Amino acid sequence: MKKLICTVLALVMVLSLSAAAFADGETYKVGICNYVDDASLNQIVENIQNQLAAIGEEKGVTFDVSLDNCNGDATVMDQIISDFIADEVDLMVGVATPVAMQMQAATEDNQIPVIFSAVSDPESAGLVESNDAPGANITGTSDFLDTTAVMNLIFAADPDAKTIGLLYDLGQDSSATPIAAAKEFLDEKGVAYKEYNGTSIPEVQQAVSQLISDGVDAVFTPSDNTIMTAELSIYEDLAEAGIPHYTGADSFALNGAFLGYGVDYANLGVETANMIAQVLIDSADPAELPVMTFDNGTATINTDVCEQITGKTFEELEELFADLCTAVKPIETAEEFE
Repeated sequence: MKKLICTVLALVMVLSLSAAAFADGETYKVGICNYVDDASLNQIVENIQNQLAAIGEEKGVTFDVSLDNCNGDATVMDQIISDFIADEVDLMVGVATPVAMQMQAATEDNQIPVIFSAVSDPESAGLVESNDAPGANITGTSDFLDTTAVMNLIFAADPDAKTIGLLYDLGQDSSATPIAAAKEFLDEKGVAYKEYNGTSIPEVQQAVSQLISDGVDAVFTPSDNTIMTAELSIYEDLAEAGIPHYTGADSFALNGAFLGYGVDYANLGVETANMIAQVLIDSADPAELPVMTFDNGTATINTDVCEQITGKTFEELEELFADLCTAVKPIETAEEFE
């Protein structure tokens, strides 16, 4: 009996060592498609790459990463994904909802694993059966926005606000749920709102000109990539008009918006990379790997425009918002995060 137990233990040890040896030195091909060139999404991609490099060094494996950006062009996006499939990547990464949805459609037959990143509402987008149990070959990280928290910040700063502008791209799936939530909040509060839309930088600029002319008291934009790409071209006009722009990501504040509220996108990128490693190295099944969500408690205030817009210093705003946020952080205007 002892001899049998020793034999079994020896066999288990050999199999374990063989598995480790198999993983050691393995190369995994990963295709990453970014939706647009903006500060938040670029920060995610950079942190995915850095974390994969760190994991590769730790585990003795190589991640052969192919990175491309479709710049919001659906035709280019399709071609990038087709190229990934032709290159026989082991896993695809879709940064933002439109890319994730197209990757989902493109992998229905081949079942290449897909990890998405910065998808605001995976369930409503139809990417997963549920966040707890995705149910297919796709899962990832969500930058879900607590819209009520943003609304509370608006009225903490201006309790007498009478009209709120809702600035977003009708074609962005990530905006649908938070805009609906904002309307519900404002309806219950009895506050008027007006909607302003744009699908390109010129259209967003025109929408901003209109909302300034209409004299709205504040503007809300969720984590909308179209408005994000236009922020550097509109923030000065909003600041000069004294209209605070409340947004769904710190990258908006980086690019000049009064306030960004949401997830830490650097950490979101790191956790996306960790999920990639779970699927490729640890053989985790995306169908059973829960979507990862994050605490949305950080407000980032642009210190270059806050006093011009509100008449309050950053320190005064920090005190005003302290009970409504996990943290209140300052930021200065720039194109990209350092």
